[in-house]
Amino acid sequence: MAKGPSTRLFVEHTLSDGAVVSLEKDQSNYLLSVMRLTTGDQIIVFNGADGEWLAEIDKKSKRVADLQLVELIRPQTPPQKLHYIFAPLKRARLDYMVQKAVELGVSRLTPVFTEFTNVDRVNLERMKANAIEAAEQCGILSIPQIDSPVKLPHLINEWSENEETDKRLVFCDESLTAGGPVAQLTEITEPSLAVLIGPEGGFSASERDLLVRQRFVKAISLGPRIMRADTAAVAALSLVNAVLGDWRN
Repeated sequence: MAKGPSTRLFVEHTLSDGAVVSLEKDQSNYLLSVMRLTTGDQIIVFNGADGEWLAEIDKKSKRVADLQLVELIRPQTPPQKLHYIFAPLKRARLDYMVQKAVELGVSRLTPVFTEFTNVDRVNLERMKANAIEAAEQCGILSIPQIDSPVKLPHLINEWSENEETDKRLVFCDESLTAGGPVAQLTEITEPSLAVLIGPEGGFSASERDLLVRQRFVKAISLGPRIMRADTAAVAALSLVNAVLGDWRN
């Protein structure tokens, strides 16, 4: 008897009725050797654009398999307009932060270098792999856009030159001691949001001054406690989802 479709896999292939998906070597190995699936077993596949599909395995050899699409399970839905901008962290904590950001509905990830960032390079392929793994495990239909790292002043200056932007930047400012974040967020009316979390050492005085002078920036407090950057990411994105995002439904 064929096993139930408990396995979910991201594929970079157009998905349509009756299509055949040729799997990459590592994907075939995962399904055939790790999950021990075989011809006739069913899995769920998605590509971030064409919805979620039920697919049947066609084992070609010991290490090679194709997928035959059977039926559309869920049509594609648009992702949240939620952009996460962050100072990179060291490997394990960056992995965690990317995974949690994806689980919390982020549609775009931008690493940003600040004066106190203590990581000088970012592995974008590893970020993508973590984003895909999180989406596979959590039933998410979209994979976030992953940007190349940029310096904070360049990002802000580029944004400020675009006068037609409809995106508000939520700046989590550890120096704020007054005002609750829920009340601060309810003042935002723009349809798109970006959330900015700084490095462990916080923002420099010049960076904070640059941010608060921008018309599109909304500074909020995350409360009286100083959080680690990965914890602050979860807290800030959860607040945004609860007040302005898809947790309101």
